[in-house]
Amino acid sequence: MSKGVLFLIPVPLADESAEQVIPATQVPLINRLKTYIVENEKTARKWLKAMGLKTPQSELVLYPYGKHAEKNDFSAFFKELESGEDVGLMSEAGCPAVADPGSDIVAEAHRRGIKVVPLVGPSSILLALMASGFNGQNFVFHGYLPIDKGERAHRIKELEAVSERLHQTQIFIETPFRNNQLLEEVLRSCSAKTRLCVAVNLTAENEQIISLPVEQWRKKTVDFHKIPAIFLLLK
Repeated sequence: MSKGVLFLIPVPLADESAEQVIPATQVPLINRLKTYIVENEKTARKWLKAMGLKTPQSELVLYPYGKHAEKNDFSAFFKELESGEDVGLMSEAGCPAVADPGSDIVAEAHRRGIKVVPLVGPSSILLALMASGFNGQNFVFHGYLPIDKGERAHRIKELEAVSERLHQTQIFIETPFRNNQLLEEVLRSCSAKTRLCVAVNLTAENEQIISLPVEQWRKKTVDFHKIPAIFLLLK
């Protein structure tokens, strides 16, 4: 018996943006699949509806993974795939398996010889890089920086030094309720000429992308509290 295909389905980044960021060609696939592996069941159901799902949601099987579920034996997620049924993998926002624990699911699929098909959709990391004006040929995404204030300041200075040495764009994120503290630390730690881009609410109507030297940032008053944001640094 042939195995099913694991489709990696990107999720919109902002409310009411599904039609803009999800290709219409994916709607038939969404309505064909009956099983999904999802980071968050509640948001997955919301986005499936927004993306054109017509199948009654009571007919769907959703397996939660990541921080919203207990640690599971991966074999439970692969029952349908092993029996020949195609399955969708969804993150809570953006592209599954990118800054997302779904990468463990994808790795397991490869170990099992299951075909993996990534679909087109929004990536906040790439959208921010595209709009920053920074080096798009050489960049690194670091995920979250340390929470401890001293460790975070040290890490920011390290990233600035690497960026200068390699002319490499440094990309990082923070939990939205700590955005302002991270911004303040970047402005304290970095030299005046270092460039900083902050991209917030990407793909939303109130999207904002600010790309300036640190010395100009220090003259601005902004509030990114509890707003999805991506930070980019280049010296």
